[in-house]
Amino acid sequence: MPPLRTALLQSSGRPGSVAGNLKVLDEAAARAAAAGAGLLVCPEMFLTGYALGDQVPRLAEPADGPGAVAVAEIALRHGLAVLYGYPERDGEHGGEHGGERDGERDRERIYNAAQLIGPDGTRLANYRKTHLFGGYERAWFTPGERPVVQAELAGLRIGIMICYDVEFPENVRSHALAGTDLLLVPTALMHPFPFVAEYVVPVRAFENQMYVAYANRTGQEGEFEFVGLSCLAGPDGTVRARAGRSEELVLGEADGELLTASRAANPYLRDRHPGLYTSLVRADHY
Repeated sequence: MPPLRTALLQSSGRPGSVAGNLKVLDEAAARAAAAGAGLLVCPEMFLTGYALGDQVPRLAEPADGPGAVAVAEIALRHGLAVLYGYPERDGEHGGEHGGERDGERDRERIYNAAQLIGPDGTRLANYRKTHLFGGYERAWFTPGERPVVQAELAGLRIGIMICYDVEFPENVRSHALAGTDLLLVPTALMHPFPFVAEYVVPVRAFENQMYVAYANRTGQEGEFEFVGLSCLAGPDGTVRARAGRSEELVLGEADGELLTASRAANPYLRDRHPGLYTSLVRADHY
């Protein structure tokens, strides 16, 4: 099985302009495909921009909406898979709702989501961010409830998370136990947290024996300053590709043979004692 060449698009695109972001994506997909990539990973909320404020409801769309159709056309045209972030409107819960959620009036359910499109234009997987970060995200989005979402691509089991999700060790360990080989993490990592990209992500890859592809936004957007530093980290803890702080397309290999050898040599998952960790999931433990 040949390695999966993986491209990370580090860009904030054109915030507020879906058409502008699709153009940026199309150009990046062409460059990635020309460099031999079979997968292109875009940042969190790439389709629309991250700092949308009250534009979130207007720009949100269902998983099979026009943005998904446009990304599928790009993936098919360039012959590579694409993972992109977007605000997802729940097709089963459109419109305003009565009732209460977290002590507030329930709104239309919108999720901070990421979708994987295959090289043939097929929608392979859709994930909703489970751990929302900060007041902005909690004001506009509903947390997802499925911690592990996977798909098969080029002989690898692909998992999806979004940004803050990867900072929870239990979250990534759930993927390791489910057999994820390559974890895709579209992100919007901001100042003052560059250490997450520099140190946490490679450690997550090592301790869970997987590849982690972490694709960040960059530059100033509204009140947020994104720090870049996108990376592809390997199961041996080394960074196979690293971006700087500006817009960039970086490429690295997710090698299934290296992954198999690393898992055989590293005893972390084999040496676990799950019975000792039950308190980690007890609500009354905190």
